[in-house]
Amino acid sequence: MSIDDRSPATPLHVVAVRAHRHRSPLLRPFVTAARRTDSVAFVVAEVELDGGVVGQGSAAETVAVTGESAATIHEALTGPLGAALTGARGTLPELAARIAGALPGATSAKAALDVALHDAAARAAEVPLVELLGGSTGGELLNDMTVSLEEPEVMARRAREAVDSGEQILKIKLGRDPEEDRRRLDAVLEAAPGVRLRLDANQGWSPEEAIRILTGLEADALPIDLIEQPVPAADVDGLARVRAAVGLPIMADEAVWTAADARRLVDAGAADLLNIKLAKTGGVREALAIADVAQEAGLTCMIGAMMEPRISITAAAHLAVAHPAITLIDLDPPAWFASPLPGGGYVQDGARLRLLGGPGLGLDLLDPSSDPDGGEH
Repeated sequence: MSIDDRSPATPLHVVAVRAHRHRSPLLRPFVTAARRTDSVAFVVAEVELDGGVVGQGSAAETVAVTGESAATIHEALTGPLGAALTGARGTLPELAARIAGALPGATSAKAALDVALHDAAARAAEVPLVELLGGSTGGELLNDMTVSLEEPEVMARRAREAVDSGEQILKIKLGRDPEEDRRRLDAVLEAAPGVRLRLDANQGWSPEEAIRILTGLEADALPIDLIEQPVPAADVDGLARVRAAVGLPIMADEAVWTAADARRLVDAGAADLLNIKLAKTGGVREALAIADVAQEAGLTCMIGAMMEPRISITAAAHLAVAHPAITLIDLDPPAWFASPLPGGGYVQDGARLRLLGGPGLGLDLLDPSSDPDGGEH
């Protein structure tokens, strides 16, 4: 099935596009080798259709990854992206194409508006978004929980807390010191025996370093399910060398933004899995196109996220359930947010996430004044 076949042919008429900015504190700092985050600035996009149906999407500030701040996301949504969609008539694929072509880059802002458009279309059709994409709301997915990069004893405590709350898979951010990283892993496994690990190197190693480190972890038979983006994104040949040299499944993340990227990785034999993030793809359709490439090649996909609010995570969950090639999820950010808003969308019982149903994303609409820094500005 092509991505065009998944969308209804019923024309839509967009009468308004709006955007409002928010900031939410985190319950605890989110720490990687590159940054420490104590709160998240994000922007909510709204699409209103004739008849009054409103859909929402969101984009978090991700300067280090996409180059976008909350201010530039808001400017894009109230500027060229909003202008491309306001007053437009067309099918869902036609309107999504207007968003994609409105300006270069700005993938987080595009994703926010594209998700808002799809949410509105599904609400208008009175079906969950997953059904609009050809899937169904049944079934569950096993989520993971990230353990921030901190001192080994702190990471051990966080791991124990996560497992006590029902988590079964921990995502571990690695730093620049392999010996210290090994101490972190040992501390986590001692505190949480029986847990499965996903390791994220965030492009931190050369191919030679990656092979040395990963073969060492393999030799010790640590319970590792995958290693995420061990080498720089541009080094596809290096990633392929790592994959050929180690037995651990290799997942591409920063190296895959588009379906063309996915094909290049497949052709190079560089990855066992692809990590799809809406903030990188710029919207639903390119995300589905990447999953289609993976499915044709016999690869598995994960759908992940930046440190993003519940609206973005719910949209990602609908995509994960809709496409058979997406069998893994990394969608824990709402568990870090101090604010639980907006309500609805999905529920997580222990590690198991399932959609709640309801039109569109199944979420309540987030009011502009719902947090201390909310409001249109």
